[in-house]
Amino acid sequence: MYDQLSNYIKKTIEVSDEDLSIIMSFFKPLRKNKNELLITPGQISQHTYFVIKGCLRIFFENLEGKEVTRYIAFEGQFATALIAYITKSPSTEYIQALENSEILYITHNDFNHLLEIVPNWRKFYINYLEKAYVSNANRVMSITTLDAVERYHELLKINPKIVSRLPRKIVSSYINVSQETLSRLKAKLDPQ
Repeated sequence: MYDQLSNYIKKTIEVSDEDLSIIMSFFKPLRKNKNELLITPGQISQHTYFVIKGCLRIFFENLEGKEVTRYIAFEGQFATALIAYITKSPSTEYIQALENSEILYITHNDFNHLLEIVPNWRKFYINYLEKAYVSNANRVMSITTLDAVERYHELLKINPKIVSRLPRKIVSSYINVSQETLSRLKAKLDPQ
């Protein structure tokens, strides 16, 4: 279970075996059932999650009460309510297991403690923040500059697992179209 995270860290930063052992000691295992929530709006974000098996979704409700999926993390990816973590304010987002999931988590206090005791952990954090920023910027540009067909094509190119593994309701909330529009897109564009 820990090998996946260990390999991820070693690909991201240079780290001694001793420092890697220290880092890994702060991560704890967690299992979540399909549709179980890890955080809800109003809660202070206390954990960063690494998906070993399964899938986590970060979403919020817009002014009309419609779910908008901001981020989906599959195996080998991190997820957290990052805005709430950085600002130390109550979350405006949900984190939900979309499948039965095996996760490793670290508390934000422990994550910050690692910044103090493992020199290269700061590089890891910067890398994490940069990836999150690029991901969010690309999502905003996609939603605001591409039409529904282009967003669907982009999704198939960048992250086809979202389409192949997740229900249409989630896919449509990720590319910001109705389920009916998604069904028409899939019928028109997906090879049979």
